[in-house]
Amino acid sequence: MDAEKRELIEENRRLWARVEELEGMVRALQEQVQVLTAALEEARRAGKRQAAPFRKPQQVEKPKKPGRKPGEQYGEHARRTAPENAPIDEQHDAPLPPECPKCGSRRLEENEPVSEQFQTEIVCRTVRRRFAIHRGHCRQCGALVRGRHPLQTSTATGAAGEQLGPKAHALMSVLNKRLGLSHGKVSWMFEKVFGLKIGRSTSARSGLRTARRCAGTYEQIRGEVRVAEEVTPDETGWRVGGGKAWLHAFATAQTTCYEIDPTRSGDVAERLLGLDWSGRLVHDGWSVYDRFLQAIHQQCNAHLLNRCKELLEVARRGAAPCGFPWRSKCCCNKAWPLAIVLRRVKCLRTGCAYRRDGSPPDWSESLRGVSRTTATGGWRTF
Repeated sequence: MDAEKRELIEENRRLWARVEELEGMVRALQEQVQVLTAALEEARRAGKRQAAPFRKPQQVEKPKKPGRKPGEQYGEHARRTAPENAPIDEQHDAPLPPECPKCGSRRLEENEPVSEQFQTEIVCRTVRRRFAIHRGHCRQCGALVRGRHPLQTSTATGAAGEQLGPKAHALMSVLNKRLGLSHGKVSWMFEKVFGLKIGRSTSARSGLRTARRCAGTYEQIRGEVRVAEEVTPDETGWRVGGGKAWLHAFATAQTTCYEIDPTRSGDVAERLLGLDWSGRLVHDGWSVYDRFLQAIHQQCNAHLLNRCKELLEVARRGAAPCGFPWRSKCCCNKAWPLAIVLRRVKCLRTGCAYRRDGSPPDWSESLRGVSRTTATGGWRTF
């Protein structure tokens, strides 16, 4: 009877210890939920503000003085220089004012040498062109033959004979694709700056026309990416006609290739590079790139630093994150490739930690999609 009582007391003690341990875990998780909920709410509210991308962070109490500091590290003192051999198109005089701006006296005397200032201005104007298109027939086959000037952007005549010039189409593409202006804002700018009224559909059709004209150049860019020694792929969310899509980017030292696809799968990279591509692939560790078995895989350092920053933002007091990423050996004194060591930073996000009984965690999952072996079976690290 006494032995059974002692066993019950010991079991009760263990259960209470377990309860205290679980209550501590619940409190820590509740604190983490509060932090993450606040961060999610702030992100949702920021996404609804039109000026959210341009909003400045909270100011510090003692900000540093802006501008470069004096001393040896200031750099070379320079000023804006006039363009070489730039002719003077306009000449203007700035005479003395009728009265002194300080005391109001009209007794002014010009007894100082005249100083000079130069100004470069931009002129916004439209050019109206008329093309006289000569027409004729071939004497051999009877086909209609028409002339075309290099500045013409279309062969249309009659009701569709009113066209825009090549620089106008190029500017619309730059404003819409490079600067991100909507077709409505492009139309507004053309009217306010150049006095040229165009519709939103004109800007949209111009972009499609420019894309067709650049198809050959785009294929040339894709070919340069295929033969590059190092490629950095990445993808981000996109919209096509209001629907979800993905913008895939492939950057090299000299070229950047973009492709929009409805999915985020690795088929886009496979179509562009080919599975037998054997260059250096720098990526964020996404598993779809593991199919490139002949390539040398390198983890992107920027993604690792961003993950560490996110961890520091949500870290709570008393947390015991896994220390494996910061050393070259794990608890069992087994050496790991450098790529896996860096990759294990992600374990902090998934909750990986040393067990309370001192046994090391399971690192077998780290071998998947981290750093791929080459055809010879050896690890390649950098």
